[in-house]
Amino acid sequence: MVRTIPQEPRFITASEEEVWALLRDTLPDDAILLANIRLTDEAKDHEVDVLVLLPDVGCLVLEVKGGSVWAAPDDDGQVHWWSQYGQEKRRIHPVDQARDAKHSLRHYVENDPRWGSRGRIVWAHGVVTPYSTFGNDFVIPDLPRWALHDRDDQATLSDRATQNTWGLGHGSRPPTYDDVELIAEILGGRHHTSYDVNAEADDRAATADRLTQEQATILKVTRLLNRVEVRGGAGSGKTVLALQQAKELSRGLADRKAQRVALLCYSIGLAEHFKRVVATWRRQERPAFVGTFEELGLLWGAPSGTREDSAFWEEQLPAIMSDLAAELPDRKRFDSFVVDEAQDFADNWWLPLLRSLRSEDDGGLYVYSDEHQRVFNRFGRPPVQLVPLVLDHCLRNTKQVFEAFGSMAPSRMYARGGDGPAVTFVACETSEAVEVADGQVERLMDEGWRDGSIALITTGNRHPVQVDLTEGLGHARYWDGYFAQEDVFFGHVLGCKGLERPAVVLCLNEDGTRDRARERLYVGMSRATDRLVVVGDPDVVRLVGGAEVARRLGV
Repeated sequence: MVRTIPQEPRFITASEEEVWALLRDTLPDDAILLANIRLTDEAKDHEVDVLVLLPDVGCLVLEVKGGSVWAAPDDDGQVHWWSQYGQEKRRIHPVDQARDAKHSLRHYVENDPRWGSRGRIVWAHGVVTPYSTFGNDFVIPDLPRWALHDRDDQATLSDRATQNTWGLGHGSRPPTYDDVELIAEILGGRHHTSYDVNAEADDRAATADRLTQEQATILKVTRLLNRVEVRGGAGSGKTVLALQQAKELSRGLADRKAQRVALLCYSIGLAEHFKRVVATWRRQERPAFVGTFEELGLLWGAPSGTREDSAFWEEQLPAIMSDLAAELPDRKRFDSFVVDEAQDFADNWWLPLLRSLRSEDDGGLYVYSDEHQRVFNRFGRPPVQLVPLVLDHCLRNTKQVFEAFGSMAPSRMYARGGDGPAVTFVACETSEAVEVADGQVERLMDEGWRDGSIALITTGNRHPVQVDLTEGLGHARYWDGYFAQEDVFFGHVLGCKGLERPAVVLCLNEDGTRDRARERLYVGMSRATDRLVVVGDPDVVRLVGGAEVARRLGV
């Protein structure tokens, strides 16, 4: 049976459909019949009404002209083609159309890499006028009568197509069956694509970026204020606003001079994100300091400590930094501090910052916080009065992801992140969570997510891969891997605040009895902007997240 491409084409005119149906029903079974081919090259756009591919014969381009069609000479004796529908008479160029399309198709096929060294095969062209008649003695120089198929020729159109193709072969070789199959494949397009989850996620990310920038108008409110706390739940755009705040203060505004600004946070990963973003700004927009509280101390000459020595971080380091801050010369002091994820700062950390301001009473302090992301047992607040501003829209997460963690947000929020994939919960024993989570990463890859779009985040012990990376490469190169976005990222909720991935597998590899377990669950779930998979014991979800989170996860 003749293969048709497309299988059921749609036609603009009845004449084209009639010719196509006639050929479909009468051509040899090994023929391929293509319709409505559109091809664009350097010269112009081409439209092929019908292309007949005949193994052992050739390729025939047919131009179909319905209505009344005739050819007549003008006053100079030059023959022109004409057609008329009703009262409309117009000049047409069927031979030129068929011939130009033939050459363009041949060129396109022969220049496809898959054609290789097959060489030139037979390509021909013809004109079909299914409703108009031309006598057998009709002759014009650029179209032999056997290449013109009028109303009286329709009964033998299939045989005439073969004759037409042979007649204009010009000594080229007939195509083989494989040649014909390859031509059909080539004309179907060189690269076939499919639905891409990453493209949809990128689209949502672009929308979220736009919404966050619109939300940046809140910074206009702070121009007359120098002590502000911006509160908002996960996904509300706090980190983007903190960056924008630091930029505007550093470059100055029409009504405010440029300031010496420090942009601070607790997390190493978030600090690295800040540094990479700031590096893309113009020099006059960059804050004087960007980094962690510890890095600020090192800049001033304070010693470093070990991660396990909580007394050093909570008491000794801030005391040392307070003394160092008091001795700073004016040129090394700051006009303002912008602090993101401020809920991670201890009480004693604020004093060194205030002491390093050029004006401890009037210096700027712009704080961005989410009390429900307080995953450390610190409950520090700046010892100064701050004007509170609230962000109540979730912009970064899809509605599906937000609805899963939204009940844990610090205040009522509204989802504006668009629709996305459903959130998945995979039940398993806590002791098996890491192994099951690894399997879910593989499933995300099977769904089409890029490796660099996926993160596996643990709430208990660090994943073995994360341990190997940090111990083998060091923290700096470990975070380089996150920002390279080339491989799956293995992280922990304590280090991922302010950061995100389109697809996240959250591994609940602890029993939920540890302090701040609810905050860890909240942080972990909100790291996914588009696709969230939660792996763990349903009892842990109920214990930590409560009935509403469990219901949302289908537990």
